[in-house]
Amino acid sequence: MNFTIRKGTEKDAQAILNLITELAVFEKEPDAVEVSVEDLIADGFGDNPRFKTFVAEENDGSVIGMALFYERYSTWKGKTIHLEDLMVTASKRGIGAGKALYTAVMNYAFENDYKRVAWEVLDWNTNAIQFYENSGAAVFEDWRVAQMNQENLRKFINENI
Repeated sequence: MNFTIRKGTEKDAQAILNLITELAVFEKEPDAVEVSVEDLIADGFGDNPRFKTFVAEENDGSVIGMALFYERYSTWKGKTIHLEDLMVTASKRGIGAGKALYTAVMNYAFENDYKRVAWEVLDWNTNAIQFYENSGAAVFEDWRVAQMNQENLRKFINENI
């Protein structure tokens, strides 16, 4: 294994943003990323972090993958984790870094007594779906993701307040 898994730090913010951007391109949303390095530093590594990360780092110090997650609360289960992004750069896929990052998140959840880990996966990402199902995860086809972007949020509030 030519990489290690460790907790992400403030110095990893640029590498994390690069991976987020690469993931957006992979998911066919190349212009969707609005977050900046400064946002990641403030939101993930400040006094009250909103997320945690694990990174896969090669022996030469380069970050080749990351898992970004945060705590949520389920009215049915209690404290849970949302795995926002799990990403390994394209040239390093297939070496086990993705599974190692996934395992680090699951181990963190297990050791800290979280009741569930949840995430979304695109229906066309069959490799990821197969990986998740093989790990024991349930991939639901009958639930839909709903989102309100900032512009529609503004419109809704302006029309309803």
